Amino acid sequence: MAGSGDTFHDGSKGKDVRTSNIVAAKAIANAVRTSLGPRGMDKLLQLENGEILISNDGATILKNMKVLHPAAKMLVDLSQSQDIEAGDGTTTVVVLAGALLNSCSALLAKGIHPTAIANSFMNAADKACEILEGISKPVDLADRESLLSSVDTCLSSKVVGQNSEVLSPIAVDSVLGVLEDIEKSRSVDLRDIRLVQQMGGTVDDTELVEGLVLTKGSSKTGGGPSSMNNAKVALIQYCLSAPKTDMDNNVVVSDYAAMDRILREERKYILQQCKAIKKSGANVVLIQKSILRDAYNELSLHFLAKMGMLVVTDIDRADIEFICRTLGCTPVAHPDQMTADKLGSAELVADVFMEGGSNKVVKFTGVKNLGNTMTVLLRGSNEFVLGEAERSLHDAQCVVRSLVKKRFLIAGGGAAETEVSLKLMEYSNELTGMDAYCFQAFADALEVIPYTLAENAGMKPIEVVTELRKQHAEGITGAGINVKKGKVTDMYAMNVVQPLLVSTSAIQLATETVCMLMKVDDLVIVARA
Repeated sequence: MAGSGDTFHDGSKGKDVRTSNIVAAKAIANAVRTSLGPRGMDKLLQLENGEILISNDGATILKNMKVLHPAAKMLVDLSQSQDIEAGDGTTTVVVLAGALLNSCSALLAKGIHPTAIANSFMNAADKACEILEGISKPVDLADRESLLSSVDTCLSSKVVGQNSEVLSPIAVDSVLGVLEDIEKSRSVDLRDIRLVQQMGGTVDDTELVEGLVLTKGSSKTGGGPSSMNNAKVALIQYCLSAPKTDMDNNVVVSDYAAMDRILREERKYILQQCKAIKKSGANVVLIQKSILRDAYNELSLHFLAKMGMLVVTDIDRADIEFICRTLGCTPVAHPDQMTADKLGSAELVADVFMEGGSNKVVKFTGVKNLGNTMTVLLRGSNEFVLGEAERSLHDAQCVVRSLVKKRFLIAGGGAAETEVSLKLMEYSNELTGMDAYCFQAFADALEVIPYTLAENAGMKPIEVVTELRKQHAEGITGAGINVKKGKVTDMYAMNVVQPLLVSTSAIQLATETVCMLMKVDDLVIVARA
């Protein structure tokens, strides 16, 4: 029976699952491939709630894409991982993973075992990172021009790339401004930089504020001031309104005298609270939002206005920590705790009308002993521009953060990938057996980056990649694709540079994901419990 019938191949199911995974993951890579580089195309995304999003950021596109296949979801997670680690290169890492999977298909067709491919690829990734470190140039954070060049390279591929002259210095100054020690610091928490969006004007009107910006203007119900010099800021978390019972009770008052007494007591209660604030020396009051009862009423706003205080209401609970760190104030939870040592300070607090828009913001400037925080006031003509400007500025800040973590620069424009590909190809000639094949396949896959950059710029990719190989073989390590002039030039001379961390992170993360997919030989659907 065994001799006349079909032979059972034990690995057939694993092969089918592997092929399915590779096809699904490559489909995701091809979807974002056209958005790579300065001449990449933008994607128009229609979200579930009907809103529209325009972006060419790989992480943003994939995050909003409805993906069902488990292997494709791994590439979405890969782009998010790159976004967290380096902040930039989110499209590169997915395109690279797609190219590596393509190479895996060819190696599997030659009969090389998936585990052998995975092991060789991990070794090749380590070798690639070693080569990148060898060709990188150290950077000093005090060298502002180098930082601006790397941020310009990042912004060149964004929708708001034409505004890089404004956004690049803001990205550099905001990150350096929150560093405790430029020489010793090796990490930056970008949550210390607050991005405040205000519609109206253009992206060129965006400014960096060494202080604080609150998106809502001051309260004018009681006719209070709209600006305050030498401000003493109190942040209160209790309610400036009449107390209520814990349970939802109704009190029926039938006597006018009793009604007057209740109103008189309420007025007296609120006046005492306002006097306690005034006694502490505060002249600017920030009132936190309240859920249980009204955080304030017209009577309390009237009293505070008569006392000459500037009042900002409805402060979000999420903003409390940032405000306290910026102004040096302490939130007050009860009127009895209102003392002068709980107050923050600023030279000027003022309402500022947003030109081109219809609303006001409150700006705090001249803050003494400013905590390690910065605020960026983003402007834009519509929601799409504002949203993309915020994402682009965040990516630019991540580039500076990458340089703080790992203070080395490499050439952009596909120069680094071409150099690594060439060196890996030379190294593979020294190897024997399956390793040699796998290293060559890895080296070929790296050329997808310059190939795609040239393709998206409307150049002839095969001619460009051939010219790149020629110049790198001659020892010009900075030779890359100049998409503006449509030819191969020295990227260092053009100041097209990027952080080392972006490229090393992309290679390592893409390789890890591909190796994980290689080792999968079955897909198990788990039934709901």
